Amino acid sequence: MIYQHYTHTTIKDFTIHTDPSLLNVRFIHQFLSEESYWSEGVEKKDTKELLEDELCFGVFHKKEQIGFASVTSDFSSYAYISDVFIDKKFERQGLATWLLQCILSHPRLKLLPEWMLLTDDAHELYEKIGFKRIAGSADQMIKYNKKGA
Repeated sequence: MIYQHYTHTTIKDFTIHTDPSLLNVRFIHQFLSEESYWSEGVEKKDTKELLEDELCFGVFHKKEQIGFASVTSDFSSYAYISDVFIDKKFERQGLATWLLQCILSHPRLKLLPEWMLLTDDAHELYEKIGFKRIAGSADQMIKYNKKGA
């Protein structure tokens, strides 16, 4: 898939890129397969396919990748956010919130009426940026933009 590359920078030497050539496959695969509860044991080929098929956001401190998220979208009606993580060494600095804000404001995504995601443990993070829990579900969350509210 071809996406317009997008860069969003901030003052603390952190950068977010959607350029797939900058993504560290080894870092992403190691986290997803060994540290995440949602992708434990995922094969490296599946991680590579994710990076080819989704709109991916890498978080970098200087030139070192320290975070990641992916988005599945039709770019007209919905987006699904997944695989959001920040390296433990960089947690509690507001980077996950900033990453999500960058995703929601991406030029190809910002006007979408509906966003979805699944989480077992980060409900508060997503609620801070407007997601709401879906009644009757422990892990599904949704966010509507004004048109879809």
